[in-house]
Amino acid sequence: MQTQTKPMLERRKEAPEQSVWWNKLSLAQKFSASSLGKFGYEIAFVRIDGDSGNSLAVLQCSGGVAAISEDGDIDTSPNIIIR
Repeated sequence: MQTQTKPMLERRKEAPEQSVWWNKLSLAQKFSASSLGKFGYEIAFVRIDGDSGNSLAVLQCSGGVAAISEDGDIDTSPNIIIR
C-alpha cells in the first residue's frame, strides 16, 4: 500500500508588494531607500515601534542587510537577525 504525503505548507504569508512597504516609509527613508536601491537593495519589511510610532525600514541585498531609521540614517551593519 502506497501512502501519499501532503506537501508542507509555508506558514508565513507572502510578503506584500514593494509598494505596500514603500507607502509606510517616511520621506527621509524613501530618499535613503532610493540611494540603496542603486546598489541592489530591496525593502524586506518595515517595523513600527508601538510606543514611539517611529519606523525602521529593513532592506536586503545578496545576503547583506541595511536598516534605515525614521530620519533616513542608513546603517549597513545593523544588529538584526532575519529568519
